[in-house]
Amino acid sequence: MSDGNENGPEGLDDDGMGGPSIPADPELEKALREAADAIPDRRPRRDDAPPQGGDGVEEAPAPAAHDDPAADEELDRLRKELATANDRLVRHQADYENFRKRMMRERQEQQQYGGQNLVKDLVSVVDNLDRAVDHAQQSEGGDLKSLLQGVELVQREFLAVLAKHNIHEIEADGKPFDPNVHEAMAQAPSASVPPNTVVSVFQKGYQLHDRLIRPARVVVAKAADPADGEGETGGS
Repeated sequence: MSDGNENGPEGLDDDGMGGPSIPADPELEKALREAADAIPDRRPRRDDAPPQGGDGVEEAPAPAAHDDPAADEELDRLRKELATANDRLVRHQADYENFRKRMMRERQEQQQYGGQNLVKDLVSVVDNLDRAVDHAQQSEGGDLKSLLQGVELVQREFLAVLAKHNIHEIEADGKPFDPNVHEAMAQAPSASVPPNTVVSVFQKGYQLHDRLIRPARVVVAKAADPADGEGETGGS
């Protein structure tokens, strides 16, 4: 009775794990082996198996070193070219910024001191004009001829200074009216000149090179009214 109690029910064996085990079936084992042989073995060989960590999890394979020296040299060359291009770009940006600042500074100086040379030349004209005024005051207006000559001298010097700086008087008297350089202040009937001819100049005009500084203010001729001419004839 004791033997039957130790081994359990008939047909069951103790598997050593505290429970009964089922006897192996030869036919079932054979079928399992045939099925296992039919499945291809996809496990890596022992030589190619990656190392496993201590916890049994497979580690990712490390990237293989490049074995092509030519490719390594090409990669190094490209890296050097990239570094050189970056350095050149930084230098160009710095040069451009310096150029921009220099141009802004020169523009400001041009606006402030652009007429320095002209003023320097005009100072001598002012000096001669002061001398003419002093001479007229000392003579108490008695020597008008000398005063006139002094003023004319100053005028010629002044015009010479303007011409030196490419500032020229606009021709107007006797010229056809040009709205680009002339400003008509009035019209006067005239039978001696064609219509739209400048017959008088109120104020001279000047140009700097081809840029207008001030238009000449002029009187322009217009066709004479026949009625005015007949009236004048009859009245005489």
